[in-house]
Amino acid sequence: QVQLVESGGGLVQAGGSLTLSCTASGSGFGYNLPHWYHRPPGEQREWVAKMSTSGEILYHASVKGRFTMSMDNAKVTTYLQMNSLEPADTGVYYCYTAAHGWGQGTQVTVSS
Repeated sequence: QVQLVESGGGLVQAGGSLTLSCTASGSGFGYNLPHWYHRPPGEQREWVAKMSTSGEILYHASVKGRFTMSMDNAKVTTYLQMNSLEPADTGVYYCYTAAHGWGQGTQVTVSS
């Protein structure tokens, strides 16, 4: 069964950085376009970054300029580089594609 597995979360002080990874098992992402979502404590999931069909990476306004999404050349792992982290960035981060569904998520906690 093809799965998405996120990693890289942790506890960081405000202003710090983390890099999250999402690896697609099996044959990798292939032509599927990965998305990153954020679920703050007690709230709904919302997207933060996603690859479009044109190849452009789109960012939610709340993370634009601070987060960078990328993909390795083998299209097996996608990354979310998070800089200048804020307490509002705290929550669980998920990777998603329409074909793979959701990963299990990785917890990010930003202390003030």
